[in-house]
Amino acid sequence: MFFTNTIFIYVSGYPTNEEFNYEALAPLLHLHLNNAGDPFHGSSFTLNSTSFEVSVLDWFANLWDIEKNEYWGYVTTGGTEGNLHGLLLGREQFPDGILYASQDSHYSVFKIARMYRMQCIKVASLISGEIDCHDLKALLLANKHKPAIINLNIGTTMKGAVDDIDLVIKTLHETGFSRDRFYIHCDGALFGIMLPFLKEAASKISFKKAIGSITISGHKFLGCPIPCGVVITRLEHMKALSRDVVEVIASRDATVTGSRSGHAPIFLWYSLQKKGIIGIKKEVERCIMNARYLRDQLGSAGIGAMLNEFSCTVVFERPLDDEFVSRWSLACNGNIAHVVVMQHVTLPMLDSFVSEFLQNRVIWFRDGLRKPQCIASDVGAMHCTCALHNSIQLLDI
Repeated sequence: MFFTNTIFIYVSGYPTNEEFNYEALAPLLHLHLNNAGDPFHGSSFTLNSTSFEVSVLDWFANLWDIEKNEYWGYVTTGGTEGNLHGLLLGREQFPDGILYASQDSHYSVFKIARMYRMQCIKVASLISGEIDCHDLKALLLANKHKPAIINLNIGTTMKGAVDDIDLVIKTLHETGFSRDRFYIHCDGALFGIMLPFLKEAASKISFKKAIGSITISGHKFLGCPIPCGVVITRLEHMKALSRDVVEVIASRDATVTGSRSGHAPIFLWYSLQKKGIIGIKKEVERCIMNARYLRDQLGSAGIGAMLNEFSCTVVFERPLDDEFVSRWSLACNGNIAHVVVMQHVTLPMLDSFVSEFLQNRVIWFRDGLRKPQCIASDVGAMHCTCALHNSIQLLDI
């Protein structure tokens, strides 16, 4: 773990970018800024930042290929609120629709299904964490009588897998679901902003495809110090949620929350302006490159590791020591753990992490009673270095 001015700067299993400096915006903390209501309508509370908010929304609308006069959106409190809004749009469009979400979807999706009392069906995932379209096809065929509301992941929580939007839409068409019988929401918490800057994946997320909404988290890749996010949808879908002007705020009641942070849009705007398109592209490429470095270092050290294409989330065997897990702030699930390689994570940090991991593994396994866990069912046999699969790989060589 590294220290900077007594603040922890470390490798982490949580996708927060610690590489930022917002000192120039410190004076704004002396003001109460509240963006209550629809950002495109303003409100009677004049201490707001809706002009900055709309500028941020325009930036993301352009990133995801939707015209200014065809979209609507707002700055949320984070990815969960973005999912709340996106899935609500789907439910309002199809009140009797079934929500389909892969088992690797963010936990908020299933919580939202309970909150909205939506019928929700979990779809199997591939070993990569991507939605299994063969299973989805079978489930859709079994429920052809009801519209489909699909939650897709643009980077799953644990494995960083990106669902194939084109394949899902093809599956919907093959099972008889026309465009007026399905709604697709894309949860792009971290990778929703990264993919458009990767040449090989630039076209993977776009409103040119038959999707209804996209959400991202602003405190992840962009490094906003306040938890926040952005949700963008098609303007036509807002008709179902649009409400008359609320007199007390003189604005349209169209957002999930009433009062909303007026500071968050300014921080997001500042980050986008300061980094610029070229700066963001370089940061994305650096995160991907460093993630590949970590995967390779773990592999060379005999620790099974997996990294999906277009991802900066490196998955590996779960450390046996909870103190080690806590020290490096790792995220764990079952037999696996992961590190999300963000902008502040340097190669020396990764070297330190791998070195300490190796030192601890010697201690954990030295009595011979415990051995590296088998993670083949989580990441595939080729990424597992347990005694069984390591010996099989050696035989193959």
